Amino acid sequence: GLTGDQLSIEAKMGAICDVYDAITSDRSYKKGWEPAESLKKMASWRDGHFDDRLFKAFVKCIGIYPTGTLLMLRSSRLAIVVEQSEKSLLEPTIKIFYSSSSKSAIPIKITDLTSSGEIIEGIEKPKDWGFSRQFIIDLIAS
Repeated sequence: GLTGDQLSIEAKMGAICDVYDAITSDRSYKKGWEPAESLKKMASWRDGHFDDRLFKAFVKCIGIYPTGTLLMLRSSRLAIVVEQSEKSLLEPTIKIFYSSSSKSAIPIKITDLTSSGEIIEGIEKPKDWGFSRQFIIDLIAS
């Protein structure tokens, strides 16, 4: 029954993490949302639901493009986010692995977007490309 300033900072932080975990996790009754989609939804809910300062810090920690996000690059290649950049929330380190124009795998190339000249065109859904969650997890780990 507590609200606003009655809640401890730890409770406010926990609420943000709990919601993110809940909406990104697969449940028996629904599939989890992709991380970037989840952040977008949470941002639309934050007025009155989350402490604005803490939500911004949370996004800064996991990035605008969280690890595991599938990206379409201007070069018509697909890449997966593998690490956040300390220089820019909008330019993570990625693994380029697929040509969308030839619809085939290409040699994996790790690229730091802060110095590569590559540009993110948008976020893709792995299932739309036939990539399973396990494939994405394995790609990040390799």
